[in-house]
Amino acid sequence: MKDFFYGIQDLFVDSLFAPFDALRALELESWFSANIISWFFIAIGFVAFTYWMLQLKKHKDNNEENKSVSAHSYL
Repeated sequence: MKDFFYGIQDLFVDSLFAPFDALRALELESWFSANIISWFFIAIGFVAFTYWMLQLKKHKDNNEENKSVSAHSYL
């Protein structure tokens, strides 16, 4: 049973966490290179936010929203 848990440890430490170890070593050389993944996700979030705001503006300009008092059942 002890070997089973050591096998899980080896899997995670030696294999699955290797990219994080590489990023940690890269950070000592270049901060921007080490954080490129973060910048990538920030860019995706900015594009998604802009797209969502443009879609909301398009629906508002078309007057598609039901603004009557009884539009929702809980009202």
